[in-house]
Amino acid sequence: MYPLVTLLIFLLTPIALAKTTISFWHSQSANHETVVALADSFNTSQDDFEVVPVYAGDYREAAIKLIGAVNSGTPPVLFDAEVTVFPRLVEEGLVLELTDLANELPSNLVGDLYPNIWAYGELAGKRFGLPWNMAVPVLFYNASVLRQRGVEVPTDWSEFELAVADLTSRQTRGFIDVSAAFIFEMMVMSRGGQIVTEDGLPNFDSPEAIAALSLLQRLAKERHSIIKSFGELDAALVDFVRTKGMMAFASIAFWPMGLRYAIAFEPGAAPVPRGEAPSGNHSVPLMEGQLVVLEGASAEERRGAFAFWEFLVEPENVQTWVEASFALPVRRSALPLLEAWYAEDPNRRAGLDQIEFATARPRVGAYAIWQSYLEEAIEKSLKRGLDPETTLNEAQRRAEEDR
Repeated sequence: MYPLVTLLIFLLTPIALAKTTISFWHSQSANHETVVALADSFNTSQDDFEVVPVYAGDYREAAIKLIGAVNSGTPPVLFDAEVTVFPRLVEEGLVLELTDLANELPSNLVGDLYPNIWAYGELAGKRFGLPWNMAVPVLFYNASVLRQRGVEVPTDWSEFELAVADLTSRQTRGFIDVSAAFIFEMMVMSRGGQIVTEDGLPNFDSPEAIAALSLLQRLAKERHSIIKSFGELDAALVDFVRTKGMMAFASIAFWPMGLRYAIAFEPGAAPVPRGEAPSGNHSVPLMEGQLVVLEGASAEERRGAFAFWEFLVEPENVQTWVEASFALPVRRSALPLLEAWYAEDPNRRAGLDQIEFATARPRVGAYAIWQSYLEEAIEKSLKRGLDPETTLNEAQRRAEEDR
């Protein structure tokens, strides 16, 4: 009898000890190996879950891929949702609520998270998103040329316009202007304005938006800028490292790439300019993504995905991620661990120095579509010379019709 019981226990034990698999789709191409290493560390730290990370393409590609997976009934458990896609997933009921699990977190952990970063994942008073990879736009500049020409790094938009003119020559332009929604949002928010109102209405033709686009159009008409569309973001980076343009706006996450290829000059990174008379409500947009758990995940998969996020935001793991990705640290207790790393290259602080006044991008599902109208309006003004107020009014009308 006993040998039979022993055999049954032996055969059943592997089933009892099998880990719940947590498929994790992410968009961190440059840091996939770091994601894998973090997942491996989590997997070996406990016996309940096995996280399997998969690179799903950049944020736009991953969103399209996710729609196909949802339609075929094969979505991942955990998904790295770009911040303008995130609210749409919530509104369409494609992600699970995590409020109960968040309420069980220790108060010292929640209190250690930057409030603006932690608040991003809440919609209508409920928790759907978890912060991990977040960044802000910064000003990239050719430090060698600015120093050579005696141009100071601009801190407001008047100084910026003058600096662009001073840095323009027959061979180069002072500014590489990418017609991306997040950059235009930054120009509006830094003036104290909003692209979408607090009650979720489009606000594309606000005075701050008109002022921002008018500035960009002046630079274009005076041939002080190189105009690129959002789809030409990589080409804009190439122009920067080839010294065709002296300044550009991009996520701080692009800093390692710019540093790697800027062989002929010393690059610099700084906080973005503010309005000429900045009010207390100026801000910059929080970018990148939110981790969400897809509808259809089991209770155990949901619990495992949340446990993995808790592991990712342990201070030592935040340090690992920030040093690999140049993202913002989501917890204050990670800062002492990062002190030497920031001190090694002060340019790395350009994002961190803006963390306290970084706020959410528009959290309205329709904005995933509206931003294309905004980008079209910007391009019409810059490439065809159309009146900024007219093009923004048109974008406003199209967005209102989509509500």
